[in-house]
Order: sequence, then C-alpha cells, then structure tokens
Amino acid sequence: MALSPGDPNSYSRPDQVKTTHVHLELEIDFEKKVLTGHALLTLEKLDSEASVVILDGRKLVIHGIKDEATGEALKYEYGSPSGFGEKLEVQLPSSSSTELKIRIAYTTSPESSALQWLSPAQTAGKQHPYLFSQCEAIHARSMLPCQDTPSVKATYSATIIAPPDLTVLMSAVRDGEAVVDNKKVAKFIQKVPIQSYLIAIAAGALESRKIGPRSHVWSEAEFVEKAAFDFSETETMLKTAEELCGPYVWGIYDILVLPPSFPFGGMENPCLTFATPTLLSGDKSNADVIAHEIAHSWTGNLVTNFNFEHFWLNEGFTVFTERKIVGRMHGEPARHFSAILRWKDLQETVNVNLGPTNPLTALVPKLAGVDPDDAFSVVPYEKGSTFLWYLEDTVGGAAVFEPFLKSYYKKFAYQSIDSYMFKSYF
Repeated sequence: MALSPGDPNSYSRPDQVKTTHVHLELEIDFEKKVLTGHALLTLEKLDSEASVVILDGRKLVIHGIKDEATGEALKYEYGSPSGFGEKLEVQLPSSSSTELKIRIAYTTSPESSALQWLSPAQTAGKQHPYLFSQCEAIHARSMLPCQDTPSVKATYSATIIAPPDLTVLMSAVRDGEAVVDNKKVAKFIQKVPIQSYLIAIAAGALESRKIGPRSHVWSEAEFVEKAAFDFSETETMLKTAEELCGPYVWGIYDILVLPPSFPFGGMENPCLTFATPTLLSGDKSNADVIAHEIAHSWTGNLVTNFNFEHFWLNEGFTVFTERKIVGRMHGEPARHFSAILRWKDLQETVNVNLGPTNPLTALVPKLAGVDPDDAFSVVPYEKGSTFLWYLEDTVGGAAVFEPFLKSYYKKFAYQSIDSYMFKSYF
C-alpha cells in the first residue's frame, strides 16, 4: 500500500505541513558509528487545521522534540515500522502563525542505511577513518528526521563537529571552519532548495586541487593528482551544459573521489558530486560520468521527479543531456556510439533480467509497497533517454527540441513535477 497520497514511499504529508529549511547541528562519532545532535526544521502550515507534522525516520533514536520559539516539549509518536522506516508524528504547538520551528534531538543508528563508516584500514591512506553518505533514494530518513520525499524542497545549513585531523564536506557551500577544544567545527549553507536525498556528508583525510574557476577535486592524497588530471575538462563540460540548459545556479561544482566502497559511479549531490575512484583511468575515458552528474544540476536537482514513480524525469533527461554534452565536445558519432552501447544494456534488462511483461519495465512504474532501490535498473535511464531522442526526431530535430528543453528547465526550476506535467507542457 502507498504510505501517503503523494508518495507511496514516504509517510509525510507536505500537502498539510511543508519543510522549508533544515538546520543540522551534528557531531560525528567514529567510535560509535553514529551522528548525534539536533535537526531544526522550519515548517510552513499549508492547512490551517493541521495539528501534526508527519516525518520519516529509520532506526533513529529520538531524544526529544521542542518548539524552538518557546522551548515547550512537544508530544510525538515514533513507530509504525515498515520496510520504508518509521513514521514520526509530532504534535505542533498551538499557534496562529503559519511558520513554525521544531528542534529534534536525535542519534542515528550504527546500521543507518545512509551512512558508510570506514576504518583506517579501508581507506587509501590507512591512517584515519572515513565517513560518507548515500541518501538516494529513501535513505535520508536514516540520517535525519525529515519529509523524505522528492516532492519537498528545502534550503539547508549545518554545523558539523568532527575529529580535528579530518576535513568535512557537504552538498553545500563551505561557510567556515575552525578547531575548537580539539575538535573540527565546519559550517555549511545550501541556499538553493533541494530534496532530502541530496543532503550529503563526507569526512576523512582529504586534500583538494583546483581544476577550474568554480571547481575543486577532493580526495585522499593518494588519488588527488590522478583525479585532477582525469577531471580536467570539468569546466568545459559545465559551459557546454549551460549552453544547453541555462545558467548554473549552484555556485561551485566540486568533485569528491571516494574510497572504492562507494556503491555507484557517481552521485549528483549539489555543489559536490560524489565519484568512485574506478573512474580514474589516466586517460579521461570515464569522464562522461562527470558529464552525467553535471547534467543533473538541471535534470533532477533543479527540476525533480515528484516521487520515484517518475524517476525517468531525473535520469532519462540526464542521460539525454549527458550525451548532448559528449556530442558537442567529441562529435555526434560519440553521442550515437554511447547510445548504441547502452541500448544493448536496455535490451538485456528488459528481455532477460526483468522480463518484457515485468511492470518495472514501464517508464512510470507503480511503486506502492515497492522500495525504489528494488525497482532500480537502466530502464528509467535508457528507455527515458531513447524516448526523448524519439521526441526530438519527431518534432524536427535539435534545433527545435533543445530550445524547448531549455524553456522546460526554466519553467519548472525549483519544482518537483510528474510525467503528466511534462506531457502537458510538451
């Protein structure tokens, strides 16, 4: 069954009360493998009759919840466990104001599905521990109590306390750091509203190299020079993407090369793409993954799927745009060759792995009772991209379709939409 009317994978009801800002005050505890501290949520009441806000959690320990304005302790219920975590229902303070702030004291679980804790032996440098997060699709709820649905976009800020020898990074702009009482205190701010799965954190023995006017690459010392070389075309890709999609609104575009245990090729965390070290080939041949993550700055991060049933709006558009970038940089044959190779992957996924009648081969599958991670495949990527290629050919080619796409990104920027809204605009 669906957990809520708007998102089958989230308990939250942002149609009643919506998060507009998240402020995190957290300390990283490598010994216990937890984050502990507070989440301060700024809420907007859309329904004047709403008396509760419903949040998602997963294996969080809730220590208490207060009204930030008065310090009043708020009643809450945390339970209804499912494969999608737990429902956190908080009684709102009685107030005529439409804006409220609640402070939630909590600790994550050592088994948090969002957080990967590495011992020094599991890192390249072998001297310091390492932490990184992966919140997509529905794992942010195991890192913080939140409305864990892509239909909600909020700005965020954070103050993170870590061991003094480590560097902390987030999917945000760095806003200063200092060592206080032998602890690193790092601050961050993300002024562009984002969905919960884009909140990201990493902490480790990190170094950086400047690779462009708005870009640095970060990694352990053992990878940093290789990464700076392989990703040296980042600014060219950014400029090409801007020609296709419009202005880049995120300020900086940094890349963090993670330890080999990072489970994806890349993750489009804003301001800080996460990337696997397996991309570092020494000849830039895998840099198209960076083109993919750059494209997400518009397709997915700026214009977002309302829920994961419409995931192709993120990934199909991103693959299509990634190949447009590659085509402009390396020629149309490179774009076509990439599409042909991945078409074979799509055929195998549909005909062999899933089966042609499997409902998950649909461009817009039904995900009630289905974890989005279990529905993950190349279908939204390649079927979605191929559909857009078909639309481009049908309406008269790139000269017609590319200006349309730029207008689409402008029309729906900072919003979460579904496939029917795209269809209507088309």
